[in-house]
Amino acid sequence: MGERHAIMQTRRGDEPRTSSTEPALRVITRRLREIMAASGDGQSRLDQIVRQISGLMVAEVCSIYLKRQDGSLELFATEGLNASAVYTTRMKRGEGLVGRCAELAIPINEPDAQNHPAFSYRPETGEEIYHSLLAVPVVRGGTVYGVVVVQNRTLRVYSDEDVEVLQTTAMVVAEQIVSGAVAGAGSALDLGRAQSAAIKGEPISEGIALGHIVLHEPRVVVTKLLADDPAAEVLRLDAAVAKLRASLDEMLGQETLAKAGAHRDVLEAYRMFANDKGWLRRMREAVKEGLTAEAAVERVLNSTRSRMLRQNDPYWRERLRDLDDLSDRLLRILAGRENASRESLELPIDTILVARNMGPAELLDYDRSRLRALVIEDGSGQSHVAIVAKALGLAAVGNVKGLIERVSTGDAAIIDAETGEIHLRPPAEMVAAYADKARFRARRQQQYRSLRDLPAVTKDGIAIDMRINAGLLVDMPHLAESGAAGIGLFRTELQFMVSDTFPRLERQTLTYRQILEEAGDKPVVFRALDIGGDKTLPYLRQPKEENPAMGWRAIRMSLDRPALFRTQVRALLRAAGGRTLSVMVPMISSVAEIDAARALIEREQAIMRQRGGWPPPTAVRIGAMVEVPSILFEIDALMARVDFVSVGSNDLMQFLFAADRGNARVSNRYDSLSVPALVALKQIAEAGRRSNTPVTLCGELAGRTLSAMALLGIGYRSISMSPAAIGPVKAMVRSLDCARLTERMNEWLGTRTGSLREDLHRFAEGDSIEL
Repeated sequence: MGERHAIMQTRRGDEPRTSSTEPALRVITRRLREIMAASGDGQSRLDQIVRQISGLMVAEVCSIYLKRQDGSLELFATEGLNASAVYTTRMKRGEGLVGRCAELAIPINEPDAQNHPAFSYRPETGEEIYHSLLAVPVVRGGTVYGVVVVQNRTLRVYSDEDVEVLQTTAMVVAEQIVSGAVAGAGSALDLGRAQSAAIKGEPISEGIALGHIVLHEPRVVVTKLLADDPAAEVLRLDAAVAKLRASLDEMLGQETLAKAGAHRDVLEAYRMFANDKGWLRRMREAVKEGLTAEAAVERVLNSTRSRMLRQNDPYWRERLRDLDDLSDRLLRILAGRENASRESLELPIDTILVARNMGPAELLDYDRSRLRALVIEDGSGQSHVAIVAKALGLAAVGNVKGLIERVSTGDAAIIDAETGEIHLRPPAEMVAAYADKARFRARRQQQYRSLRDLPAVTKDGIAIDMRINAGLLVDMPHLAESGAAGIGLFRTELQFMVSDTFPRLERQTLTYRQILEEAGDKPVVFRALDIGGDKTLPYLRQPKEENPAMGWRAIRMSLDRPALFRTQVRALLRAAGGRTLSVMVPMISSVAEIDAARALIEREQAIMRQRGGWPPPTAVRIGAMVEVPSILFEIDALMARVDFVSVGSNDLMQFLFAADRGNARVSNRYDSLSVPALVALKQIAEAGRRSNTPVTLCGELAGRTLSAMALLGIGYRSISMSPAAIGPVKAMVRSLDCARLTERMNEWLGTRTGSLREDLHRFAEGDSIEL
């Protein structure tokens, strides 16, 4: 009774937390240690755990659900529910509050669970008499293996102490599962890791790769949870934290860090967390309660993660990634593996990097000469790391749910980033087939490379200005490799997106100067900062909007916060000394906006002339991006105000058809090669010709051979695309009679409705155009 009384003392009324929580957790820890030390199999230990937790937490029900290979949850042990429900009750992935806990990997604390809309009632369990519910995920190394649940008849909100007790219990359960001690649980997981399998994802960067899997920063597996000597564990923890802080100070003191800016900012954020006194205090408290130093790091991380994930602010979700990485580093120090950084990893020559989530700066840390492909469980084509993967030329697939649970480092795999398919542990016949496919693709790429130094001129003598899109310094070698005429779109926001703090003026200036120097005498068009919508910055808080793509973003944010825009313009002016500077302003919806933007740019030019100290650009060209349909009705007035126009076809198409291109349900409901889309694009090209204003199309349409052909047919003579698309599109250009195509398209646009895709295909086949 004394031990139960010690725990009950933490639950009286609304009294503030006191030191009585420490003996409560020590009681739980001691009981769990006794269960683990006793003889018996894994199932008997689970049964003992639910009995002990039910009694010590004064809970009428304690249950353990374990995850099966298909993601469903099965009841493996219970105290309080009907015993016949064990091995019988199963919940589909994400079903009910228990499934929600597993899916989100956060605690669920509901005082009246049965009235919650997500509650899933199972009559065979006899749970209808219980109201309150607390569910905690069983997590190990970032993988969810199950859920531990307590329930009571009374309506109550479980305390933070209850959550901590259950999280400690979940860690012990996870150890039993990973060790294979629980029959049925481990076998399901092992089976999934042993068989060949095909998983479908979302292609985010085209390519085909055959290789072997390397898991991104696999966590140190904590094999010992309960401390034999808590005082010694406190000393180990203090020493490891001191070594962690010293290593970060040493890294920040180095001036030779590769890719300096973004990595330095990341390390600054890590150092801030490493010196947080509250973080160390919580870990020391966990050790004093009976956990090893490693287990304390993991428990504090799990509890902090659950609090951060409750926040809707993307800033805190980004900070969680910092805390994850910092905890990993501390665990490696405790395990004596502090030198096992990504840069020193012995990667196989055909590495397929697999991650649950990853920041763009983390990808840049790997040896790119050994990377063949990237697979991200939670990533999409719009994610920051996807943009960097494209820049590196990696085959990449995202949105692959449940992959990490089914793979291990060293597994053979095939990544087909053209279809989004991932083949795990493929049979020899499939490897041979994909090897042939990869060789064929390589031969075609070799043919395209042979066109690099040949002019992009059609059969009837029309020269086409072919440029590439870029956004990072690592993109710049593609300019020479592809034979492109210049950079038609440099996305300056990527520098901001891979940084954990706002890049200062000096760093922006250095970056833009490096870009211009790498480009040599080839032109570069810098797009001014385009953030908002799907491009969020972790350090810039933005209001939650119902429709962010059409909300406070791009030029709207720049005009409302002119300091951001003016700082960037100042950096561009300084970087372009002695050269021509081309600045393009995104998301212009009226001529008033380009007038306001021009006024800010000219103001910075005047300040630069007045203050001196920096050589000015030889010329400043100001352009606008046409991507909002409203500007089509002021297109001639816009042309008169700018030096050039860039067409952002990706956003223009989704706004024109009111169909979110990131929404799979509606993104395929329009065709960018339909009459309405082509008429709108033709209107822009004709306006540029009337005013003698250069027009370049920079969207995805320019990088596909069929749609690029259509653009030439409606009058475009300058297009900008991904570096990989230069070869195929140039081959198409050199096989095309443009005048003949223009004649046919004028006829179709005047007489047809709907899509012209099939007409264009038939024309290409009839004229032997290389697509």
